Amino acid sequence: MIKTQVSEGLQLSRIIHGHWRLADWKLPKQELLKLTEQCIELGVTSFDHADIYGNYSCESLFGDALSLKPPIRQNIEIISKCGIKLMSDKFPERKLKTYDYSYNHIVSSVDASLKNIKTDYLDILLLHRPSPFFDPEEVAKAFSDLKRSGKVLNFGVSNFTSQQFEMLNTYTEEPLVTNQVEISPYCLDHFDNGNIDFFLKEKIKPMAWSPLAGGQLLSPQTEKGRKIVKVLFEIAEELNLRQIDQIIYAWLLKHPVGIIPVVGTSKIERIKSAVEAINIDMSHEQWFRIYESTGADMP
Repeated sequence: MIKTQVSEGLQLSRIIHGHWRLADWKLPKQELLKLTEQCIELGVTSFDHADIYGNYSCESLFGDALSLKPPIRQNIEIISKCGIKLMSDKFPERKLKTYDYSYNHIVSSVDASLKNIKTDYLDILLLHRPSPFFDPEEVAKAFSDLKRSGKVLNFGVSNFTSQQFEMLNTYTEEPLVTNQVEISPYCLDHFDNGNIDFFLKEKIKPMAWSPLAGGQLLSPQTEKGRKIVKVLFEIAEELNLRQIDQIIYAWLLKHPVGIIPVVGTSKIERIKSAVEAINIDMSHEQWFRIYESTGADMP
């Protein structure tokens, strides 16, 4: 698989394996290692985490699998996130979900992630969601110290607007390298809110979480979803394909902004399907038919 350059010193695989639901897969660590190795064989070398995933358990599950074969770390890129403080039995003192982007919380979150994943560094750290209580100077100081210590190589954000991204970028020593946002034929918000234009302007390659719209594009429950899926099946037939998930991934991958889909599944067949979508030759008109199937207004 051809990799995509997201910063001067970092390339990610064109498809990222997402571990949001890793705890639900209930894979023994030997099977998780096998799945990871199968991903690498397909060219999927980038893995997406967050400290809170699986009630703060997914990073440790992945780390336990990697510990069975430590050299595998040299062949992969690990992304994680911090900033959300969930109510959890692991933190009984918390009475409310909050966001925390203080220097101490960012640094301690990274230290915990490194311990859980059993690695010395993260390839990318993302701030998980924008917060109404946010001190960019604290964030920038944490980023600088984490970079100098070698604990984090690159930094980015998730679910930020272009204004929030640009604001933080004015404080950090090194430019933010990506923004992970929700993009799918079902969710076109970032075409409308200026983020896609901003990514193009700044040459930022966004990661796309929930590219299948949380299953709405596989088993639609709304009229909007059914309209989109009808067009997806039509185009799949035109391209002699059986699986509409490949049409969705091809739609994302075709856009010139360089969208990197985050594929969250324990089924290697579905990961392979996403990888194969890289080679699908979708026409310009087919791309627009999917775009317009959502009811999106064309200027």
